[in-house]
Amino acid sequence: MFKGLIGKKLGMTQVFDEEGAAVPITLIEAGPCFVTQIRTTQKDGYSAVQLGFGEVNKKKLTGGQIGHLETKKLPVLRYLREFRTKTPEVKVGDKIEVSQFEVGKRVDVIGMSKGKGFAGAMKRHNFRGGPKTHGQSDRQRAVGSIGATTTPGRVFKGKKMPGHMGNQRVSSQNIKVVLVDSEKNLIGVNGSVPGARGELVIIKEARKQ
Repeated sequence: MFKGLIGKKLGMTQVFDEEGAAVPITLIEAGPCFVTQIRTTQKDGYSAVQLGFGEVNKKKLTGGQIGHLETKKLPVLRYLREFRTKTPEVKVGDKIEVSQFEVGKRVDVIGMSKGKGFAGAMKRHNFRGGPKTHGQSDRQRAVGSIGATTTPGRVFKGKKMPGHMGNQRVSSQNIKVVLVDSEKNLIGVNGSVPGARGELVIIKEARKQ
């Protein structure tokens, strides 16, 4: 059965378990989402469910986006995302809420990590740096030699070097659901959730339970 939601990261807090221990959690405003399209193997070549999240003013969407939703008599939704599934078991127009997830179960949370701008190799790839003695005055945090001598006589693609860090799609897998509040559309997970506060995230049933 299909289990997935689009949400917005709110921030961190803590709850207390049955033994009185404080459990740190990340709160996510998850849904409500609407099923905006069903992809089928016969028509599209793959099976998926498209969800919409975040009601907005029509002025923020294009004519094509508005038409895609209004023909199905759906509210104007800003974010549309697809979830691959073999057995959708939902239909266009269905409202998907956070109540489909249970406390104690495991989920995958996908989002865009915080952008760090241009970063050096030590920060970006966790290099240890060069020696701090023997005349080393300004090269402690440098990459060092990148040459490959005569063969192959070039630098391989993908070599770990300074460059843009962060702002990439990150998946936090197999994290535990600690709190589900159906009235406020909140889900609390005990684990790292990528992105800053207010960033869009996707919640799926864990693949590696």
